[in-house]
Amino acid sequence: MRVSAKSDYALRALIEMAARPDGRAISAEELGRLQEIPHGFLQAILADLRRAGVVISQRGQSGGWRMARPASEVSVADVIRAVDGPLVSVYGLRPEAVTYNEAADVLQHVWIAARHSLRDVFEQVSIQQLSDRKLPDAVTSRTADEDAWQPH
Repeated sequence: MRVSAKSDYALRALIEMAARPDGRAISAEELGRLQEIPHGFLQAILADLRRAGVVISQRGQSGGWRMARPASEVSVADVIRAVDGPLVSVYGLRPEAVTYNEAADVLQHVWIAARHSLRDVFEQVSIQQLSDRKLPDAVTSRTADEDAWQPH
């Protein structure tokens, strides 16, 4: 799986929002500065997140961006889907929609299994957990294996 810059930036921006005391709004300029995200790119990402109901914009002197719902209710999977679409796609299709001839139809099962594995991690981790730096045991246990850190 390739994590896009868009997904990475979106997650980093949301971690910053979740860390704000009392859910106060933060400007796009400050988000960009804190996480070194290009302003134009960040604006497009925030627009995607707003359309998905993850963030809201607030006008006025204390305006900016803030979470639309509790950070504990927003998963990494929600964010990736909001900015990049489905977790796994094959030629732009969801794995269950791909068709192969009989010789290669087993490949569809690989794509479905890969999506299931990604969901096992991405749907368990919330923005709040990222902000608190406390991942679920099921996720941290996957990083305990030294092989997980190897660039195969």
